[in-house]
Amino acid sequence: QVQLAESGGGFVQPGGSARLWCEASGRTFGMDAMAWFRQRPGQKREFVAAIGGGPITDYDSSVKGRFTASIDNAKNAVYLDMNRLRPEDTAVYYCAVRTGGTIWYTPDKYDFLGQGTQVTVSS
Repeated sequence: QVQLAESGGGFVQPGGSARLWCEASGRTFGMDAMAWFRQRPGQKREFVAAIGGGPITDYDSSVKGRFTASIDNAKNAVYLDMNRLRPEDTAVYYCAVRTGGTIWYTPDKYDFLGQGTQVTVSS
């Protein structure tokens, strides 16, 4: 089993920045791809960013150029730096991990999903 713990959510003003991080513990060996998803109010969970084997990084078009995902293998942690935040970025953000380095764009393709952390962008 792998446990994922997200941190860093909270209230942010439009145009501001925030950093989310997710630490994995437990049997993390072989977890080669880590991703961020979010669920906006009244919507399905959606892909935000992911880091796969290589490493290869990919982003949803709505966050590309504003969000940056990074990984610290020594700490089994993945980060999401979010800049120029918009009210529509308000969501619960989840991290996910899977075995194998392939990036998938739906949460059901990942082996473990965290509990989520709320990010609210509002003035």
